[in-house]
This record gives sequence, C-alpha cells and structure tokens, in this order.
Amino acid sequence: MTEVVGIDPNVPPSGTGCMECLAADGWWLHLRRCTQCGHIGCCDTSPSQHATAHAHSSGHPIITSFEPGENWFWNYRTEEFYDGPILADPEHHPLDQPTPGPAGQVPPDWKSHLH
Repeated sequence: MTEVVGIDPNVPPSGTGCMECLAADGWWLHLRRCTQCGHIGCCDTSPSQHATAHAHSSGHPIITSFEPGENWFWNYRTEEFYDGPILADPEHHPLDQPTPGPAGQVPPDWKSHLH
C-alpha cells in the first residue's frame, strides 16, 4: 500500500479508553484512534467528543474506529471515509470493556447525554 500522510501504521494506541475521559472520570459511547499518534478519544456521539478535539488541536486529520469489528478510516479535512492499512496492535479496545464505557462511570440516563 502507498504511504498516506497522517497515518503511521507502527504507532500503537495510547491506551484502552479515551485519555481525556479517563483523566476526568468521564465516559464515552465509542472510541476513535488517531492514525498519526495513536491518541484514543471518544466519538462525536459521546458527550465530550475528544477525538475531534484532538484532531483539531493536533492537526492530525485521520482517525479510525477503535471498536471491535469496525475497520474504517475518516479524514476530518476531506470529510471522507476510506480503507486504510493495518495498524499496530491492538486494533480495538478490550472485548470485555463495555459500550458505553468505562464500567462504573456511565450514568443511568446515558442516552440523554448523547449528541
């Protein structure tokens, strides 16, 4: 595959959950992975939308899903989905991690907080 600017297939993910949500005792619906630096952030449906905030503040335009069974890439600059290369493991959050997550942080009325 041709090298794509903004994707480093050798960089591992920053962790198993949204970095900012974990630091603030927050929660997320789905997770996204920056393909340039490995930052794990929460999706735009999540209350805090950290993946998009990371893309804008860092200038890293491409994310991929960090959800089991999902294999897509999104470019914030071009607003397009496309196929990308296989990235460094792990490809998704742990299978025993709930969605939404993390366990113990999700409020009972979580659906009312989604975007």
